[in-house]
Amino acid sequence: MESRTFQVLEFPKILGVLSGFATSEPGASECLNIHPHSTLEAVLLANELFDQAASWVGESGFRMRAFPDLGGIFPHLSSELAVLDQDALFALKIILDLAMEARESLSRFEDRGWEVLKSELFAYDWPQKTVSGIGRCLDAEGQIRDESSPALMDVRQEIRAIHQRCTKRVKDFIIQENMGAAMQDEFMTISSDRYVLPIKANFKNKTKGIIHDYSQTGETCYFEPIFLVETNNRLQELKREERAEEYKVLQYLTGLIRQEKPQVSDAYRGLVTLDVLMAKVRLAGVYNGRTIEVTGEGAPRLLKSRHPLLALTDESVHPLNIELEEGQRAMIVSGGNAGGKTVCLKTVGLIGLMAFSGLPVPAAEGSRLPFWSDIFVIMGDEQSLEENVSTFTAQIKYLRRVWDQVDDRSLFILDEFGAGTDPTQGAALAQAVIDSLLEKRATAFTATHFPALKAYAMATRGVRAASVLFDPDTKKPLFRLAYDQVGASIALDVAKEHGLPNEILERAEKYLLLDGSDTTTVLDRLNAMAVKKEQELDAIEDERARIEKKRANLEAKFEKERVKLLKDVQSKAQDVVKQWKSERIGRKEARKKLHEVRLRIEDIAPEREKEPAFSFSDIVPGMKVSYLAWNKSGTVLEINDKKKQAKVDIGGVAMWVKADHLGPAASGGSGPAKPANAKAPAPSDLVVEVDLRGNRADMAISELERAMDAALRKGAGRLEIVHGRGTGALRREVHEFLKHYPAVESFALAPEDRGGDGMTEVTLK
Repeated sequence: MESRTFQVLEFPKILGVLSGFATSEPGASECLNIHPHSTLEAVLLANELFDQAASWVGESGFRMRAFPDLGGIFPHLSSELAVLDQDALFALKIILDLAMEARESLSRFEDRGWEVLKSELFAYDWPQKTVSGIGRCLDAEGQIRDESSPALMDVRQEIRAIHQRCTKRVKDFIIQENMGAAMQDEFMTISSDRYVLPIKANFKNKTKGIIHDYSQTGETCYFEPIFLVETNNRLQELKREERAEEYKVLQYLTGLIRQEKPQVSDAYRGLVTLDVLMAKVRLAGVYNGRTIEVTGEGAPRLLKSRHPLLALTDESVHPLNIELEEGQRAMIVSGGNAGGKTVCLKTVGLIGLMAFSGLPVPAAEGSRLPFWSDIFVIMGDEQSLEENVSTFTAQIKYLRRVWDQVDDRSLFILDEFGAGTDPTQGAALAQAVIDSLLEKRATAFTATHFPALKAYAMATRGVRAASVLFDPDTKKPLFRLAYDQVGASIALDVAKEHGLPNEILERAEKYLLLDGSDTTTVLDRLNAMAVKKEQELDAIEDERARIEKKRANLEAKFEKERVKLLKDVQSKAQDVVKQWKSERIGRKEARKKLHEVRLRIEDIAPEREKEPAFSFSDIVPGMKVSYLAWNKSGTVLEINDKKKQAKVDIGGVAMWVKADHLGPAASGGSGPAKPANAKAPAPSDLVVEVDLRGNRADMAISELERAMDAALRKGAGRLEIVHGRGTGALRREVHEFLKHYPAVESFALAPEDRGGDGMTEVTLK
């Protein structure tokens, strides 16, 4: 794609804004180098990468921190003699620490399926040796630790010991020699890596020693007493040894990095890529941008699109719906000056460049573009005085130069093509160019004032006419597009709006009437009708949004009330159970009250599902139905015509249910299901255990019923009932219950090594 296209459509300005959102210099530089991808597959991958990154950032809250530019160290490592200094190693530590934070953050969302993001950022093997080595040898401030090597620790310990001895000897010296009055603020300092005393200059001859330097004012001299000379000499030797040991540590760490250079380089490049992705996410947040669908072919469709640069600076930019219908490959936009024709064309071109570069664009969901491998633009004043080229000549030269490159993967934008010559010939030439573009199956967007080209747009197959709208009363632009019609140029109105003298305007109107080609009245009526149509569509859209909002509020209110009522019912059910357990009510009365509570639930739950309910006459034995209160499917076993009820087998539990509480099975089929006695699918491997020891028989059976229900809801295949040995009375009650429970396929005492006759193992249907 030509660099001229980028400049005319102002793509570098978008990249400049994007780079401002990067947190690092390499990230900002990478943003400025973004360009459209050359294949559709690369575009789709870039869009998927952005979408996953935006989702991850939104869920994790991960934020980038600034990190240094390390691009230069990798060529430096190519030399076997190269050794990285302390600053480079510390910068690498910062980068690897940040990369590890990002890896750990993303690893917490493995269930999201963000494989593209993971592979693009962290597909490399982690440079564990380098990370461990740098972490062991450098502290949080980037200084080499004493523990980096035994020799370094020994040297530094001796240096610290010398410092302590010197401090003590200096204090003793000052006291013995009565030098307190000669001293400045500090007792001892370092000059040229030697311990010295900062004394007042007029005391320099009071004792023997060496003067190393003076302060800028000359009032303080840095004096090395004779008794410190030998110690300082030893200190110099130790400092040299320390530097040598530190250099060995740097060599060692550099060797580790050189061994894992590909992994370290990939970690750095991954972090730069992540910085660019985060910048894209921030850019999207500024103008509510998103990636749009890019297809191999089809008509472009941009919904509520805004020019990206205008959307960045002005939140009130009017969105445009720019779309061609299937089979159309060209759009001709007409209408008055300052109405937004050029902005419309630039919006298509710039959004195309951004979408093919993997950038989020200011357009609504449902937008799409076909993949254009080339975008050609003729726009603005192409005149060049230096090259002695007129606007029209420049347009023709550009068209001639790029014509052989145009194909069915091209977008051609023509703004006022042919306007620099005779209108009749210019319009004819513009029509011929669009005809030829259609033959090449290229996509074309054109803005024009030529009446002939407007008529061509209305009459030519594969071309769509559009008009920018103006307020019928004020003649001010509305920055809206109306399709399948043409618009008046309203040059006189625009000239009047911008202060052209009245006498000139009056003469122009007379000449226009004399010419007899004024179609302003007709086009004004078309504009007024289009404005009215757009207003009606806006009103319909507003009403639809209002209804949707009202519906959402009602659903939220209903759900809130339903949950509240269900909690109330559950609370009452729990109270009944508590009363029964405390023996305040009998078992029969408790079951009666629980039945009443269940009926309340059945009255509540079907409210959401009234539509799928059907009448009793629809139900036949063997039919698959859905029990709406539980949202479970079952099979009709028999029906009771008198009570209008059906006996339904739900997961092995048979119960009588009112027809009003039944609906079609979730699968949608209402035909005969397999017989109730047909072999059920193999049970799951889930085993549920229930311990009944210590309970009376009636309470134990009630507890067993609840355990059975829970096991069936979970889809368990087996149940283990611990009832103990004792007198065997509880075991007999349990076995009697299991004999008549419909969901039990078989039961038997457990093997001796698993509890023997103290536990019963149950196989569920």
